[in-house]
Amino acid sequence: MTYSDASVWGIIAALALGTYLIRFSFLGLIGDRPLPPVVLRMLRYTPVAVLPGMVAPLVLWPAATDGQTDPVRLMAALVTFGVGYWRKNVLLAMLAGALVLSVGLSLTAPR
Repeated sequence: MTYSDASVWGIIAALALGTYLIRFSFLGLIGDRPLPPVVLRMLRYTPVAVLPGMVAPLVLWPAATDGQTDPVRLMAALVTFGVGYWRKNVLLAMLAGALVLSVGLSLTAPR
């Protein structure tokens, strides 16, 4: 399926306008008012929910292994979770997971 240049630019413009309107509805219309405490409490957990939601598919069904779970990535995710739970430090957990992933991938790489 091919699109003309005008169609592609029209789609890009429509998506840009939609993104702007979504952001404006939150920032422009209610940005100067204080939010209720329950909303602020829920917004505090947004990064905690988004990051695992982005990482979990890459760990459980990576494209590099044709959708099969990769033991190295799974181990790195478990180490990241364990260090984060144990130390309560996000950066330390991510560094530990990255270290396990890089060492594991270098050990399992074909020679």
